[in-house]
Amino acid sequence: MPHTYGGRGSRGFRPTLTAAVLVAALAVTVTGCGSDDEPEASDAGASEQPAKNGKGAGDEDLGVPDKLPESLPTSMEDLDAWRDGAWKEWDRDEWLREAADFVNPYIEDHWKPSRMRKAEENEKRVAKDVASTSAQGKTDPEPRATRAVGVSAPYTRNAAPTGKIFMETPKGPMVCSGTVVQDPRNPGRSNLVATAGHCVHSGKSGGWLRNISFVPAYNDRGLSAAELRTAQPEQVAPYGEYWAEWAQTTAYWIKNGAAVGGGGSQQDFAVLQVKSVGQDGKSLEETVGAAVAVNFQAPDADRVKGVSAYGYPAARPYDGTKLYRCTDRPGRLTIDPSQAPLHRIGCTMTGGSSGGGWLINGKRGKPELVSVTSIGPNPARWLAGPRLGEEAKGAFEAISKRYAGRN
Repeated sequence: MPHTYGGRGSRGFRPTLTAAVLVAALAVTVTGCGSDDEPEASDAGASEQPAKNGKGAGDEDLGVPDKLPESLPTSMEDLDAWRDGAWKEWDRDEWLREAADFVNPYIEDHWKPSRMRKAEENEKRVAKDVASTSAQGKTDPEPRATRAVGVSAPYTRNAAPTGKIFMETPKGPMVCSGTVVQDPRNPGRSNLVATAGHCVHSGKSGGWLRNISFVPAYNDRGLSAAELRTAQPEQVAPYGEYWAEWAQTTAYWIKNGAAVGGGGSQQDFAVLQVKSVGQDGKSLEETVGAAVAVNFQAPDADRVKGVSAYGYPAARPYDGTKLYRCTDRPGRLTIDPSQAPLHRIGCTMTGGSSGGGWLINGKRGKPELVSVTSIGPNPARWLAGPRLGEEAKGAFEAISKRYAGRN
């Protein structure tokens, strides 16, 4: 049975998550969001130093730190230039990649529905023989493909914390999936979104992606691509748009992440701190009416009875318009023997669903996030996501501390 998320739907407001038995979940294929021909750069760790946010052009206060890194907007003129298209410059020597260098100035009306429709998946590919090249004893047999099923609309009632993440890359606008997660330092008022590291940073061959934004319960009514072209804004983005103020990923992903071959996937995890474009003062969690707890001490894959994953697959035969899920018992997949094995489930979802959360039934009967989709083969038969351990927890703690008490 699928998890049912409480949310602010058309008929009322349910402030808590209700979980039936273990769900059908956020299964996501990889949308490797980055270029695989950029030069390698040095390692970067997670920074926990708080950053004060200043105002950008106009009265916005979205993602513009007081002190910006060199080569990024440092004046009103530069910010105007950034909004006018300077963000499209992906100079290899200027492309910011260090953990502390993230910056995401708000661009008004950048993600119009028409541009959202143009955003594509950019599949993060793995070798056909990835299982045979993995470490012996830490990789289980490939699972049978589990067909993804559509989540019932409206999503605001059945999967409110799930949504689409939009970002600009050197290859153009692209999409991933994400999940609203609880923030222990801002209880009941979380603005955190869990996703994959490759949805915000290109890994070893690039840097931070740009114009990152989250739309919870995207296409709430499950409209077709043709219907979306004439849909009202509230149908496309029922809870509005949330611009990323900050992003945090793991040092391992920054150092090892690759668009081909699965490099870095065993710690391909990221968290966004977002802010409403509407400036209504409400947190993301309050707006959607629910958030999922993150479990950094979940059992190994071979001890989990079942996991569910949600996502917006965008590569054929899907088109990125609708929310799907897969449920399966996970196995293990190892690419780097020095890291904990990936969780792997059978699933037919394709690129675009990367970053979507993997849920288990928690101790109190509520869903808990234990992974996010990182990689999958083409044609789609299975998905794999990292086991969330100490480094993923470190990234999560860093961003939670940065905004403690500020939501």
